[in-house]
Amino acid sequence: MKNWRLQKINQSAFEKTGAIPRSITRTFEKFKKELDPNSEAELLEQFKVSRYQTVVSIKYLILLIAAPVIVNQITKNFIFGPVINYFWNIKQPEIFLNPSQEERAFAELQRIEEKIHFESLIGQIKNLSNENIEQKIKKRAIELAESYSEESANAIKNILADISSVIAIAILMILGRRQITILKSFLDELVYGLSDTAKAFLIILFTDIFVGFHSPHGWEVVIEAILRHFGLPENRDFIFLFIATFPVLLDTVFKYWIFRYLNRVSPSAVATYRNMNE
Repeated sequence: MKNWRLQKINQSAFEKTGAIPRSITRTFEKFKKELDPNSEAELLEQFKVSRYQTVVSIKYLILLIAAPVIVNQITKNFIFGPVINYFWNIKQPEIFLNPSQEERAFAELQRIEEKIHFESLIGQIKNLSNENIEQKIKKRAIELAESYSEESANAIKNILADISSVIAIAILMILGRRQITILKSFLDELVYGLSDTAKAFLIILFTDIFVGFHSPHGWEVVIEAILRHFGLPENRDFIFLFIATFPVLLDTVFKYWIFRYLNRVSPSAVATYRNMNE
């Protein structure tokens, strides 16, 4: 029984796209099944297959999300973290991993120094000589150096921990090929079960977020966060070049997918999408 269910799921997952749109062929199949005297038994079996498919897909999807996160936190905090902290404190390496950190630290120190001088001038900080002010600035500079030293160490931990997460995902995908097939079939059924308006709405939402008019600002924030996460220099030329090219390539691939695949599978959804874009 279980093998029969897997066979039905595999047939759905690898269903070919023909000259006739899938929505039309499914309508004829539904009409044909309604005329079949054994349709009730087949409907019950289809429900069992669908329930099995849903349970397996949700479990595997949760595993794909949870396992890398758990591996990342364990390796970062209990394996790589103590080792990196030990060598970082013993060897006393450079505080900054890249010039971008230096620029941010110096700019922050300058703001702190100007703030302390300003507060002393307007009387918010009383009974402080120039020597005391310098001591206060020095104390804040040491705190700043410790903060950026910790940020540099965390960047190295992030690289090693993220590599461990990628390895965990690769192992799960290699060992779970059957679950991947079932998950693909489940997602296909979920997407194609949506109405044409819902499909068009999701298409417009996706394109506006990633390749829309306001997307460059979002990409800039995301790239800066990724570079800072791995301790890489925040090169403005690289960021602007990425923003100028990657969304364009993504938009081209997306339009090709609509023209090549979605237009044959669900032409009514494409027509709705075009009408909503006008």
